[in-house]
Amino acid sequence: MRKYNSSFKTAFLSEAGNKLKNNDYFGFVELDRYACYVIADGITEMRDAESARKAIEVVVNAFQEAPGMGKGRIRNYLRTANRELLKGESYEKMKASVTVVVTDYAKLRYGHAGNTRLRLYRGGRLFHSSGDMSLSRDMAREGKLSDDKIARHEERNNLHSYLGKEKLNPFVSRKIKLADGDILTLYTRGIWENVDEGELSDVFSEAGNEPAEECDKVEDLLLSRQPEDLDNYTFAAVYVDKVFRDPERRKKTKRIITVSVAVLLLALLAVLLVFLWRRDRAGKRGNMEQHFSNTETYMEDNNFIRAKEECGKALELARKLRDREAEKKYNAYLACLEAVIRADDSYAEGNYGEAKDAYLKAAVRDRYADNSSSAYIEKRLSQINDYEQVLDAISLGDSLAGHGSYEMAEEKYQEAKRLAASIYFDDGRKQALDALDKLYGEWGAVKEEQEEQARKKAEDETAAAELVRQGDGACAEGDYDGAMVFYLIALEKYTGMEDGVRIAALNRKIVALNEKQEEVGARMDEAKALEEQARMFEEENDPEQAKIQYQYAKAVYTELGKDNKANEIQGAIDILDSRLAQMDREAEKAAAGPDGGGNGENGSTEGTGTVSGNNS
Repeated sequence: MRKYNSSFKTAFLSEAGNKLKNNDYFGFVELDRYACYVIADGITEMRDAESARKAIEVVVNAFQEAPGMGKGRIRNYLRTANRELLKGESYEKMKASVTVVVTDYAKLRYGHAGNTRLRLYRGGRLFHSSGDMSLSRDMAREGKLSDDKIARHEERNNLHSYLGKEKLNPFVSRKIKLADGDILTLYTRGIWENVDEGELSDVFSEAGNEPAEECDKVEDLLLSRQPEDLDNYTFAAVYVDKVFRDPERRKKTKRIITVSVAVLLLALLAVLLVFLWRRDRAGKRGNMEQHFSNTETYMEDNNFIRAKEECGKALELARKLRDREAEKKYNAYLACLEAVIRADDSYAEGNYGEAKDAYLKAAVRDRYADNSSSAYIEKRLSQINDYEQVLDAISLGDSLAGHGSYEMAEEKYQEAKRLAASIYFDDGRKQALDALDKLYGEWGAVKEEQEEQARKKAEDETAAAELVRQGDGACAEGDYDGAMVFYLIALEKYTGMEDGVRIAALNRKIVALNEKQEEVGARMDEAKALEEQARMFEEENDPEQAKIQYQYAKAVYTELGKDNKANEIQGAIDILDSRLAQMDREAEKAAAGPDGGGNGENGSTEGTGTVSGNNS
């Protein structure tokens, strides 16, 4: 009697748009106690694909076989349809986005997978709406994309849940109480990609009494846009003119109480035992489902520790209930949560390499947990990749600093600091700043040492240059031994400075000086030989030849700049000159005869002339 004591009016339109065939479908069935409304959007690009039609047929049949609006029932309708689509033998698997609504004419509950949409209007305003299971919707939920950009975003059809997927995880809503005058709308992406939510709200803010009229208005609004590539589109509207109200609710309640009391009195013990057993199981199952629901909620909030606690409780209850399917599912979730928590621990400790491996392992386990943590894991892996870039830059800077490339090391540390600041990596930024402080300390010490070495080198170069200058002066003065001493000391200093150019130049000077010294030595030997020969002539009483040899020797010493030796030889020459003068006087006396001394006048005159001639 529910159907006949309520008033629900349904209208819909479904067109192919600019495509060759319409792969959208809408279907509904209204039974006495429950009604079911289903809309599907075929995802495959195959022209003859009938995934949407197949999905609706299976859902409607499953509903008619076991009508109800419990979460488990609705989830089962969708999973039954999913199994049928997976059986397809086409080279391209059948896939579809589906939304199913079940109502008992007083409340409704819906479930969906994909990006078909549901909107419930009350009093001319949007009262409730479903959410897409797409990457674009996730980005909007995270604040990375505004809601009005979803309809044209490139990831709007990148779905993480849809019929035809191996691991289906549909969304099932809570029960929503209906009111007289509510309007329920269902539509596919051909509508929402071209007509925004505000325009749809305007249509239903002044809705008439016939849903077909509003469907036509929506189609007119869509076609007025004249989209170039209009996809299949389907729009359905259900007008809730009157909800069901049970007139015998109080009588039924009283009758049930009376019957229950009678039954309890007649079979109190047996019924009590059965009741307690069933209540215990029902309570356990309810608690199990609640714990798992809490698990999903905590996972959505990235609180994996609390999620693990709740999942562990759900698993324990599943074992007590001997629910193998639930036990397997909860085990998979628990393994995933434990893997994520281990990865988070490594991440929190700053062991990013270890954390990266742990997150990759967690991603593998997450596949068996309906990819419930995939977004979180991907985000963490992306952060770790950014952190590793910072740490790699710091490590490269350390290596460069270790090899003395301080300027390049500074560039790497500065690069790490900028990158860490841009991704809010406080620990990495601190490491970069500490590395810079350490670098500047080492760099300053090295600069001081280099400056000290440069100063000492300059002093050594100045001292060595002064030695070379003194050696050149000594050489110019003929002091070849002194010059050699200066050159050798300067050579030692240039060798210590490893100044190859000046070492080569100084070696050339030393070689030339050695040659000069050899030449001087030969001339000295020649002079000494002349001296020795002069002495021999002196011993042989031949002063004339002795003087000549001394004069040759003096000339050599004078040429060599040996003034002391030249003066010494000159003294010997002077002595010889005196001897020769004496010999001349004696010879003149002998030539004058025995009476030369008696002729006083003549003798005196001749004697005076001889002496004068010798003096001159």
